[in-house]
Amino acid sequence: MKYSNLAVVVLSSFLFLNCGGKEEKKKPFSYETTPEATMEETTTNSSSELETHSETDASMTESVTADSTAVESSETAVMVADIMIHGDDKMMFDLKEIKVKQGQNVKLTLMHTGKMAKNVMGHNFVLLKQGVNMAKFAGLAASAAATDYVPEGTEDVIAHTKLLGGGETDVIEFPAPAPGTYEFLCSFPGHYALMKGKFIVE
Repeated sequence: MKYSNLAVVVLSSFLFLNCGGKEEKKKPFSYETTPEATMEETTTNSSSELETHSETDASMTESVTADSTAVESSETAVMVADIMIHGDDKMMFDLKEIKVKQGQNVKLTLMHTGKMAKNVMGHNFVLLKQGVNMAKFAGLAASAAATDYVPEGTEDVIAHTKLLGGGETDVIEFPAPAPGTYEFLCSFPGHYALMKGKFIVE
């Protein structure tokens, strides 16, 4: 009986250890970690949404800026008449007729494509007012070397460049005069017979 009771106690202890000793302990729910994680996820998502909106806004801004620039460039192109005219050592202009629109600002570039000095083969561009006699004006201009062969104080001229030698360039800007046909010339002595043309404002 003594050995039988001892066996029962040992068996009961063995069963108790096998069943109760290996019970998993559940970790208690923690409020310290979960809210922070949730806030981090929310902040990350909000940042991503803000970056997406910022990129969209930036793209829209670039598009508007580009469109505005295109409009400005187009309007500028309409309002400015950019003219290039060349004179050479053969005493010739490469343009005999220039056309611009009423209301335009004329930007005219004269380039001397020759090699000779201006005291020998100088060229300028002189735009005369309507009704001015070109031959008479050229006669007066021939004695005005000190002022690039444009008589000082004259009221016959709308606009003119400097006198240029070979390889030189000059740029002038002036508003287009009233609609009509005007004459231009190089006023260096003896040049106007060949170096002249029509300036037409439409």
